[in-house]
Amino acid sequence: MAHYQLLGFVAYSGTGKTTLLEQLIPILKNRGLRIAVIKHSHHAFEIDHEGKDSYRLRHAGAVQTLLTSQKRWALVQETPERETEVTLQEAIAQLDTDSVDLILTEGFKSASYPKIELHRPSLNKPLLYPDDKDVIAIATDAPLNESPPIPYLNLNDLDEIVRFIEQFIKT
Repeated sequence: MAHYQLLGFVAYSGTGKTTLLEQLIPILKNRGLRIAVIKHSHHAFEIDHEGKDSYRLRHAGAVQTLLTSQKRWALVQETPERETEVTLQEAIAQLDTDSVDLILTEGFKSASYPKIELHRPSLNKPLLYPDDKDVIAIATDAPLNESPPIPYLNLNDLDEIVRFIEQFIKT
């Protein structure tokens, strides 16, 4: 049985998902929550840099590279033969879920799990809700043309969003 809650933040690129998470995480941490974050990327990415030993070893052909220090560790898993995206459940399986209370995700729009949609009408993008029935709230920075039957949060009011998350965790 899971001892953590899972909550996603979904939106079109450029809406501010990372910025919002960056602001929410310290507040939630100060309230005693142990947070893990899983971020989906549509691009190849590097967590180490050319010239560093870990980079050199991985590029020499290591399938897994584990970097460790006293304060953190990071595992890089090469998957060149993989033909599909990593699923959210596969990503969660990589976490030590016993050490977290809340897993926040950024992305994974197509996965079925509770999500807060970020929406900025000024970007002229459609709402993901109501096509995504897993959206449990919409955080927006301007009035919507419609009144959704789910909570409507002020994207610029961190306290309101934190209260919503805390209420979500209790359910």
